[in-house]
Amino acid sequence: MAKIIAIVNQKGGVGKTTSCVNLAAALHQRGARTLLCDFDPQANATSGMGVDKGSAPNVYDLLVRPSVDPKNAVVSTPYGDVLPSNKALAGAGIELIALDRREYRLKDALDKLSGDYDYIFIDCPPSLELLTLNALCAADSVLVPVQCEYYALEGLSDLMNTIRRMKQALNPSLDLEGVLLTMYDGRTNLSIQVAEEVKRHFPGKVYATVIPRNVRLSEAPSHGKPVMAYDSLSRGAEAYSALAEEFAAKNR
Repeated sequence: MAKIIAIVNQKGGVGKTTSCVNLAAALHQRGARTLLCDFDPQANATSGMGVDKGSAPNVYDLLVRPSVDPKNAVVSTPYGDVLPSNKALAGAGIELIALDRREYRLKDALDKLSGDYDYIFIDCPPSLELLTLNALCAADSVLVPVQCEYYALEGLSDLMNTIRRMKQALNPSLDLEGVLLTMYDGRTNLSIQVAEEVKRHFPGKVYATVIPRNVRLSEAPSHGKPVMAYDSLSRGAEAYSALAEEFAAKNR
């Protein structure tokens, strides 16, 4: 059975999608069976893996039409499998309100796929609403990317409170997988101070690997490729390869 990891932060622009795409691809490159579930209506992870945003059926269909076989929605790529998203998912939060087991719709779909993979990564939207609750109900653990800037720290306590409430009410087995420092610039005091502050709040849970600011990471999605396929020698590719090694070692 796959380990399901939700990549969550209610703040946008912290590297959630970049981390989801590149960690999944790096683990696939190491021989792991990976599935990336794009659960963001912007569908950036879908296009970042080279998959057409118009693919159907997609994750929206799995939420609102349980009769759809999840295996028919999976798209295989050279970088791992993808459960694609599109803009229709933006309305799913409203549609789900009237449905049975509304918080568990994604879990029900992923449970049917779990036996085919080692890891399933869920790229969550930058908010804490019904879609994100579905992801947290489906997940075994949560990986939190944190941008090395002051504002990123402000939302962390809200996110941790949400995760605690989820454990109490809907998913008692939910765990914190780890905290990933992104957009790190070791030349600035701010990056260093934020890193120290995060490590103080989450002892033993912050990855040793940090993701640097790197132009190749920004360019790769426009080519529909993870950074390892776009420029394997870049600092961004080296960082995500190191993260995949660290992640795999912790989950051995």
